[in-house]
This record gives sequence, C-alpha cells and structure tokens, in this order.
Amino acid sequence: MNPTHPENPWRPLQWVQQVARHASQCPDAAALVFDTRTISWSELDDRTRRLATALAERGVQRGDRVLLVTTNRPEFVETLVAVHRLGAVLVPVNFRLAPAEIDHIAADSGAVAVVTDTAVRSVVEQTRVIEGGMPCLVIGGEGAQSYEGALESCAPDKGVGPDDLGELAFVMYTSGTTGKPKGAMLTYQNLMTQTMTAIGVLRLVEPDEVAAVTSPLFHIASIGHVIPSLVLGHTMVLVETGRFEPGSFLDLLAAHAVTSAFLVPTVWHRVCEEQAQRPRALALRSLAWGAEPARAATLDLMAATFPEASICSSFGQTEMSPITLVVTGAESRAKLGSVGRPVPLVEVRVVDDEMVDVAAGEVGEIVYRGPGVTVGYWNAPEATAAAFRGGWFHSGDLVRVDADGYFYVVDRLKDMIISGGENIYSAEVEQAVVAHPGVADAAVVGAPHERWGETPVAFVVPDDRSAPPDPADVIEFCAGRLASYKKPTEVLVVDELPRNASGKVVKPTLRGMVMARTDASSSDEPGGNR
Repeated sequence: MNPTHPENPWRPLQWVQQVARHASQCPDAAALVFDTRTISWSELDDRTRRLATALAERGVQRGDRVLLVTTNRPEFVETLVAVHRLGAVLVPVNFRLAPAEIDHIAADSGAVAVVTDTAVRSVVEQTRVIEGGMPCLVIGGEGAQSYEGALESCAPDKGVGPDDLGELAFVMYTSGTTGKPKGAMLTYQNLMTQTMTAIGVLRLVEPDEVAAVTSPLFHIASIGHVIPSLVLGHTMVLVETGRFEPGSFLDLLAAHAVTSAFLVPTVWHRVCEEQAQRPRALALRSLAWGAEPARAATLDLMAATFPEASICSSFGQTEMSPITLVVTGAESRAKLGSVGRPVPLVEVRVVDDEMVDVAAGEVGEIVYRGPGVTVGYWNAPEATAAAFRGGWFHSGDLVRVDADGYFYVVDRLKDMIISGGENIYSAEVEQAVVAHPGVADAAVVGAPHERWGETPVAFVVPDDRSAPPDPADVIEFCAGRLASYKKPTEVLVVDELPRNASGKVVKPTLRGMVMARTDASSSDEPGGNR
C-alpha cells in the first residue's frame, strides 16, 4: 500500500499526475507534435492547468460532463487532461455528426460546456447546445470564446484529478447503428487497465517511443493510444484529420522518428507499396493493425517492407476500453484470420443464447468480465442490464475458438444473414469474395427476399479499377468455396467501401444502398440450388 495515497495506490500513475511528473523530470522533451508545432511536457502541463481554470470559471465542476468536438489537434489532448484535472468527465464527439446528433449527445449526457474548433464550429453553432447558452471555447476563435484567450487570462489550476479509480473519466458514445447512440461510461480503472495492456502485452515501454496517432481522437482507438502515452511519457505525433495519403504519412514517420503506428490492413498495404517505390529511413518498431481482417498478401508485404518491426493486431470495442485480444505478426500469418488470444486482464467466454459455453470450433457470442469493462451505459439502465445479463458483458460479436485458443470473428450478431432458416456469417462470405484475384476489398450484407427472407449481396472494390471483375465470375468463384446458399446472389462493384472513424465498414449504409436499388431483382433461390 502506498502510504501517501492509501485510498488509491495507483493515483500517482494516473495521467494527470504523470503529466506533472514529466514536466518536472523532462520539461523540454516533446509531448505532442502536430504539423509544425511541438509542445513540450512543461508546456502541456502549464496549458492544461490554465485550461482547467478557464473551464472552472465557466461553471465546470467535479463530475460534470464536457463535450469536445474537434478535429485531430493538440488541444484535444490538452482538454482531456484539463477536464480530468477538475475531476470532470470528457465526452468526445465525432465532429462529422449532424447537428441533431450532437444535440442528442449533449442532452443525453447533460453536458455543461463544450470545446470546439473553427473547422467544425459551423456545425456546433447549428445545435441547440449553443442556442441554449452553453459555455463554449473555440480553438482558433476570437473574443470571449477564444480558447487561447482563455489560457492567457487564467492562472494555472492546482487540481490533480480524482482520488477514486472508480470515478468516471469518459462517456464514449457508440456509433448507434441500431438506434440512438449510447454513452459507454469508462472509469479511470478502465483506462489504467488499457495502460497495463500497453506495457505488458504490446511492450510499448522504451523511453524513446514515438507514437503516431492516426485515428480520429474522438475514437476509443486513439484514446487507447493517448492515455498510455501520457502515463509513460511517450511523444505523440498527431496525424491531421482528412484524406490519407501514404507518401505524406511516410514522410511524417521519417521526420519524427516514429516507432509505432496503427492502420487498417488495406491502408498498410498502400503504405508498403509507397515505401517500396520511394524508401524512407524509418524508426518503426511496431506495426499495429485492426478493424478488419488482414489478407495473407498484406501481412507478407508488411513483414517484407518493415523486417525489423514487430507486427500485431488488437481487437476489442469501446465498452472494453478497448483491447481484449491480441495476435502477433507470426501468429497472424500462421493463424490467418484470427484476432488472437485474450490479454491478461480480461476474462473471456464464448457462449450460446443460454449462456452455456460452446465447444471449440462452434460459433457463439464472446462475453467479457474484468477491470477494463465499462460500468454501463449513461442514462440507460435497461440497455446496461441487457448488456450485462448473466453477469458478463455481451459484446454482440460472434466468434469461434480453435483448439489452440485462437479466436476468429465470424460476424456481428446484427450482421448475420438468415436465409431459409440457415445462418450465413458475412465474414465467411467476405473471405471467399476477397480471395478472388480481381477483388481488393469486399463487404457482404443481407438483401430482402420474398421466399428465403434474406440473401447475401457482395460489394466489391476492384484491385484494378480500369478492369473490374465480372460479377458473374465472382459469384462462380465463390461457388467453389462456399455452400450454395452462402454464395452471393449479386455482386456490386464500388470505388470504395463506406467506413467509420475506426476504419470499420458501415454496413447500414450498404444495406440502405441495397434497399434503394429499384432495378434489383431477387433470384428464385439464393445461391442456386439449395
């Protein structure tokens, strides 16, 4: 037991405490890098203390929720630390949301203040948040709402954050693909568990670690990078929000000696191709991927392009803060398609509808228990009770486990296609489709069918856009790899698949495209002979 913090021995390791520690021990070292700006640890500590004072003067108190609606920039991290200095709760918001969606999050969370930037201010100004007079600070703004003006006029706050690990740190609103988004409540304990995973599993412990934060900062994937970096004192290079360009990304990695980066596999493939065309001297030691399965060709290309780097994939979700399973590069190649095995600080089961464990090789829902699991959904007791039925958190992910304990995602429960009473897992069909030599990427959804209920429809991104694959050829190709009822009844060629901030395919958008097709016709029997 730590005698100085008997009620919370972990408190000195929390990120608010650690920012002050880094400011004292390595004041001039880089904490944040963005574009041409570099913010040292001493600057970060001072700016977050001043921002905490500014927020307190605008009425923010312990336990209050603060909306943060910004693009990727250092002020996001500053606001995160400042809010937690006050013991308040941060509510990061997807800046791409419509005003009505932001209104829902503001109202549901009961937020008392908002921090935004000039790039998205026009959207925020259309919400009832501003009309209702909620205190607002605008990064890049002027006058009374100026973020920089507030920092300049305020003295540094001396807050050190909450004592109790069980207090809320974040309310993270999920994508809401099945209705209104729900706010997953994440505590300091949840996020400290993520930090322990970064140390013990991902091995991000070297003092010269420089992490490229590539995902939008409002997403749990980025929060899962930011918190460990704040705790461990690693430099964070923030990647600007916008259209990704492999060459510029590689130049950024080279310029700042980045040692670790996370991208989805399809983007890593593009980065590797660019590096082969114009090699840069890089310091990469860790390549992380996730959000979608990786093809064997992509894993091989990553290993060949960056032979000195370790390769790993992490799997999880917002409610798990977020990592639950990890697979290394060697394992991912030997166990192609696997999302790995559980990390130490999470209990995992694979169960049927009656909460009975399924046998190895059988499909079931993965459920979790452990210190990283959300304490529930904000203002949604019924949703919380449903998610924690049986005392375990129900992920909604359908998986199977092989004899060696490696997990394979089969589908999301809500994405499973039921055709003629048969369960069709979209991931299985997608794997067959993407194996076609003319297909670079694919996603499969169910289309309504009068006789069979649903049939699979595949959306494919061609490997060569000037010579897209023939849909009939893709269907025939799948016929040799899938049962007849599983193969797609229709193949639609698209330039790209719609993806959310974490890189996952937005299947509701694809379903909407299917429903909107007035010229689509259903075959008499899905997949030919059943």
